[in-house]
Amino acid sequence: MTNLVLAAVNLGDTPLGGGKSISQTYPDPASLITLIVKNGLTIAGIILIVLIIAGGFMMIASAGSGDQKKAATGKTLITDALIGFLVIFLSYFIIQIVEVITGLSIL
Repeated sequence: MTNLVLAAVNLGDTPLGGGKSISQTYPDPASLITLIVKNGLTIAGIILIVLIIAGGFMMIASAGSGDQKKAATGKTLITDALIGFLVIFLSYFIIQIVEVITGLSIL
């Protein structure tokens, strides 16, 4: 019979580590929104790169086989990825406008 050993997870210096609650770590909503937006933009950039590479591979593979449907799918994938990233990138500027209008410090 095998003994099951569960390792304790130590969060250390992560945002929720140290036995603090979310309200202690982020005293105001602006600090939490800042963290979410900055990480969201980073993740969106990584997804953009992956989708552009995938769309490029689809277009290259379709060029060798002569399949126009795959070429159109690859082109659509790249276009949709760029439009999605543009929307997310523009959300950053919308937040900046909200900061100026309201006087809140979000980012």
